[in-house]
Amino acid sequence: MDVATYEALEKWAADEFRSVNGQLEWMIQRALKEAGRAAKVAEPKDDATDPA
Repeated sequence: MDVATYEALEKWAADEFRSVNGQLEWMIQRALKEAGRAAKVAEPKDDATDPA
């Protein structure tokens, strides 16, 4: 990654109160979701036999 791109990313991350790594993770998750390729999250099962 070139210096100018990294600096822009660093500023964006700071503006959003994230680390650069956190900003990259957020960007990747958003791109995956928009492309319909995000990992599916398992739905919690409603287990009536669970006493907890």
